[in-house]
Amino acid sequence: MKRMIDKQLVQKRFSERAKTYDQFANVQKKMADALISRIAARPTAILEIGCGTGYLTEKLRQAFPDAHIMAVDIAEGMIAVARERLGNDRIVWRCADIEEMDILARYDLIISNATFQWLNDAERTIARLSDALNRGGQLLFSTFGAQTFYELHASFAAALKQQHITEALRIGPSFPTLVEWLACCGRATSAAVRGSETFETERFPSVRDFFLSLRHIGATNSTTGRYCQRPSVFKAMMKEYEQRFSENGHIQATYHCLFVDITL
Repeated sequence: MKRMIDKQLVQKRFSERAKTYDQFANVQKKMADALISRIAARPTAILEIGCGTGYLTEKLRQAFPDAHIMAVDIAEGMIAVARERLGNDRIVWRCADIEEMDILARYDLIISNATFQWLNDAERTIARLSDALNRGGQLLFSTFGAQTFYELHASFAAALKQQHITEALRIGPSFPTLVEWLACCGRATSAAVRGSETFETERFPSVRDFFLSLRHIGATNSTTGRYCQRPSVFKAMMKEYEQRFSENGHIQATYHCLFVDITL
């Protein structure tokens, strides 16, 4: 599961897109709603990782009005939007990288929506978070799976073949499978680990509109590695995409949504 993330780039991109994020993060909102439905017990102390603009934070406060929430995000711009949205009542906002942040308190619920794909050392982080749970506590997170944007990757592979390029290049990040995530969690903690997966499909007028939606949520690629910069390949990829994955004048983009539940 080793993919190195440029955290400064992540921080910069999400801060810049904080004001447009909610308009375009439709799948992320569905994943947040699904996480809420998976909370097993009524928590009084909650740690939310990657709170973003506060969509899940707001749902948590509505569901558990007496709970104290620590909401953490790496991007100052996201924290600013979330704080403006929800204020400071029973919520402590903190701009920090969870992989570097000291976790000094203990929690009944640690929850994170569409964030763990940005971790560089998921196993170590999950071990630290598990240690911060109270007895009977729950670590619940969603992330993206290996089949996310399979249309894009298939079209890019076809474009490389057309251009007779045999070098191992990619167009975006590769995500772990659910099996890989469960194995990672199993190494990180002795607690019970369960997982599930769903698929969500979005439709766009063109591939350019799809790319623009990703840019508006700050989710453009932030991993290190070899990427193709050739305009001819991108042109061929977009043509392949629109020929192979169009229906009724719109292209489709599939999100592979993973949910992992660790309960002490």
